Amino acid sequence: MNSAQVDAYLSRLGVKHPAWPTVDVLRELHVRHLQTVPFENLSIHLGEEIVLEEKRLLDKLVGARRGGFCYELNGAFGALLAALGYEVTLLAGRVYDRDGRLGIPYDHLALRVRTVDGGEWLADVGFGAHSHFPLALEARGEQPDPAGVFRIVEAGADAAGVRGGYRVPEAADLDVVMNGRPEYRLETRPRVLGDFVTGAWWQCTSPASHFTRSLVCTRVTEDGGRITLSGRTLKTTGADGVKVERHLATDEEVLTAYRERFGIELERVPVVRKG
Repeated sequence: MNSAQVDAYLSRLGVKHPAWPTVDVLRELHVRHLQTVPFENLSIHLGEEIVLEEKRLLDKLVGARRGGFCYELNGAFGALLAALGYEVTLLAGRVYDRDGRLGIPYDHLALRVRTVDGGEWLADVGFGAHSHFPLALEARGEQPDPAGVFRIVEAGADAAGVRGGYRVPEAADLDVVMNGRPEYRLETRPRVLGDFVTGAWWQCTSPASHFTRSLVCTRVTEDGGRITLSGRTLKTTGADGVKVERHLATDEEVLTAYRERFGIELERVPVVRKG
């Protein structure tokens, strides 16, 4: 990523160029990304190709001022952080479903980030409703966040760090838990963006993928709440938890909501393809 691309990305986030890659700067970049770059799967339903290459991701998120899903959002954010001097590692995850079953390999992409002032952090701006701020990757206690209470624990380990009678190795997988419910299982082995191509293809094409069966566009609001457009239903949740839901009757209302609430200019309304 060159300096002009970095400046354009930071301009979209509404953040000045930081002097140092510190944890405080990381926290600001993280929450501003969630507020300004929506988590959305519109490309799947608009017939747009999703290409996991840095330039294509920047063209979409910064040039076209669109959003994306985990591979795109965290892929681009990781490139920005690296350009700003952070030590960034791409990590693969598998998402838990409502029944506690794990999804496919490369189901999710998240970031391990090391700052100049010490410590490793889990940065994830591509999971939809998740932590507003990075999580301390090495901490094992509760981590309060505006979105809920998070914990990072060794996968399948008890409190003593033992799984099935054997000591859990240092490189064990990690479970990311939100409000007592496991969200996803994270591998600690470093990955590259190209490793996620097959996972992204599955998410975009499989009838079993929830991305092919529904429309979503969501972002964190400036007051710490959330706004979501699912098909024709616009939902707003305040920081106090109060929810307001409204049905958008016309295509013009939908396109206006995308433009005014998410900064996304569309020529036509995306529709879930049947069959």
